[in-house]
Amino acid sequence: MGSGQVTSSEPYEFQGKHVTVAGLGVSGVPAAKVLHGRGAIVTVVNDGADERARAQADELEALGITVRLGDGDTLPEGSELIVTAPGWKPDKPLFAAADRAGVPVWGDVELAWRLRGPDAAPWLAVTGTNGKTTTVQMLASILTAAGLRTAAVGNIGVSLLDAVLGEEPYDVLAVELSSYQLHWAPSLRAHSAAVLNLAPDHLDWHGSMEAYAADKGRIYEGNRVACVYNVADKATEDLVREADVEEGCRAIGFTLGTPAPSQLGIVEGILVDRAFVENRQKNAQELAEVADVDPPAPHNIANALAAAALARAFGVPAQAVRDGLRAFTPDAHRIAHVADVDGVAYVDDSKATNTHAAEASLAAYESIVWIAGGLAKGATFDELVAKSAPRLRGAVLIGADRELIREALARHAPEVPVVDLDRTDTGAMRAAVQEARRLARTGDTVLLAPACASMDMFANYNKRGDAFADAVRELGSAEG
Repeated sequence: MGSGQVTSSEPYEFQGKHVTVAGLGVSGVPAAKVLHGRGAIVTVVNDGADERARAQADELEALGITVRLGDGDTLPEGSELIVTAPGWKPDKPLFAAADRAGVPVWGDVELAWRLRGPDAAPWLAVTGTNGKTTTVQMLASILTAAGLRTAAVGNIGVSLLDAVLGEEPYDVLAVELSSYQLHWAPSLRAHSAAVLNLAPDHLDWHGSMEAYAADKGRIYEGNRVACVYNVADKATEDLVREADVEEGCRAIGFTLGTPAPSQLGIVEGILVDRAFVENRQKNAQELAEVADVDPPAPHNIANALAAAALARAFGVPAQAVRDGLRAFTPDAHRIAHVADVDGVAYVDDSKATNTHAAEASLAAYESIVWIAGGLAKGATFDELVAKSAPRLRGAVLIGADRELIREALARHAPEVPVVDLDRTDTGAMRAAVQEARRLARTGDTVLLAPACASMDMFANYNKRGDAFADAVRELGSAEG
């Protein structure tokens, strides 16, 4: 780790500045309103001009904000700053024009960071390909258990702008950050931060794995106390080594094995801390039991260790870690146990929308009938299937790109029976669950971990998970 003293950028004076907000939607509308309220001359540009965009434009124009619909590529004359929605790709012509004109580009996270007051709450920040939301929610639960006023913010919960501008001050914020948001947040400096894992994702946006990893690594820049990394994922440790942090900031690992000094890990079913204790060469602090983590799947225990590391970096006592983990309830569709029918467990992990998430889910069970498929988004499945093959009792494939998974199964798990469901109607998930039941034996787990996006058949992963749960409950009621 580098050790240059890093300070946040000076406060930005918005009064009279010509600011372009790129993109309406979840972040653009509030950003435009806040900037207008600070005296900026705001122009909003947006690619689309649909009914929703028109309604948002009407709302902003009523405040005196200029909105240009259907033209997100041209830099408005006189622009001195661009504030972009996180999803806008870096290769858009608008940003090339800004670069030529020397106009800085910020994201919503950078804007929130710059708008913080002098006594603002420090940020404990989390990124990673998978597990961000769960880890941030666990962290917020631990901080709350320690008696701190906090919120889970960023991609989830309270908006970052609301959190930094609210009248009630927070003690500390648990902040989820995507690679998109980090790309556009040059002056962000967290108290402590974690990169949970790195796997290929959003490469169409970033352009390469190297660019994706570099944007994730920005989260460590200027950390004051701890850079938390995954011992099992060397790429996260490499990002820590490359980071320029404040003097005295420490690299803190988390592992599902026995922790070395300056790590958190597991000893005989106990989460233990060998990082934030006196004489860490010899001592360890018990934090919680594995059974306190819901659900106690390996990747979720890793999430809990990362959350605990950030909380401990902030000085939270051990008991608050245990109490916070016990109080935490995971969101729906994240390895959620739906029911047991005929001695078979049915588990909904519809949130496993990429291969990395599905691999973690499959690793949590011994004998699995796997329901998979959907929109692959350019993913390949050979590595996932090869690693998971010994656990597969059978597979039921659904969705537009199921053939890619079927071919990987034929190559790497030819003995595993496969049902290929060539239907996309509303009864397709019911049929998939019935086929999975036919393949399953007592003690098996029927696991919906699609490794794909849902939009070919469902509005979102929530609807897909709901359809699975409904079909499982039908099985149960038929039994009754």
